[in-house]
Amino acid sequence: MQKFFILILCSTFCLVSAYSQTFQPKQFSTESKGVIYNKELAFNLRLHTNGWAFGANIGKIESYYKTKFFNIEIGELKHPKEYRHSFDYPNQFSGRTSKSFIFGKQNNLYAIRAGMGVKRYYSEKAKRRGVAVGVSYEAGPTLGLQKPYYLDFWRAQDGSASNIVIVSEKFDGTNADDFLNINRIYGASGFTRGFREIRPIPGVHGKLSVHFDWGAFDEFVKAFEAGIMVDVFFKTVPILVEDVEFAENRPYFVNLYLTLQLGKRW
Repeated sequence: MQKFFILILCSTFCLVSAYSQTFQPKQFSTESKGVIYNKELAFNLRLHTNGWAFGANIGKIESYYKTKFFNIEIGELKHPKEYRHSFDYPNQFSGRTSKSFIFGKQNNLYAIRAGMGVKRYYSEKAKRRGVAVGVSYEAGPTLGLQKPYYLDFWRAQDGSASNIVIVSEKFDGTNADDFLNINRIYGASGFTRGFREIRPIPGVHGKLSVHFDWGAFDEFVKAFEAGIMVDVFFKTVPILVEDVEFAENRPYFVNLYLTLQLGKRW
């Protein structure tokens, strides 16, 4: 997946470099050329190398080539070494089929981001229903939400192998023998487990991307971005149990991303 994002990102930067050399913007008199729309609202769907996000931004169109915007979004950040397991076979005692889970995971990390940014276009194609090419950059605070990751385990009641129950537990250091024993895990617990134990972690973020807009000043926003984003938190976030091989936890996350934007101008 990461190689795919790198290939897409390199291709888009090469394209925008060639495009900006071929189509240099012309100078327009602000007295004779007006901006048709003053504001825009766009909804974003972002996939990045280790997670996802969705949100919205509100933009103020200052000129043909510059738009300032405020963005807010929520998404998930994953450890790059996460791997989902799925056995898909029934237990010999209960007959229940196991569920998929992420081995060695102890916490989910969700991120709420708010930021101010700018979009700059490099060609007049925007006014002729063509593809406007430019850059977009943004920075602002991030609120991380650390939620315990619960696993379901097989347990024998009263020491009887024929009396099996399923119990849900989070990692607490004392249950490492079970948490890191793939043969004792039934699967991931329900998504709602751990919501009452969410802990906030403050941080900051920044984004830089190549921006493509199919008619940057049409009524409807239809845009695509490819770029790089960085999240830095004020403490290390323990996503994986560090006894797992290569599972070093860090306070920062660097991701390549692709974003689809759809919305409206007025």
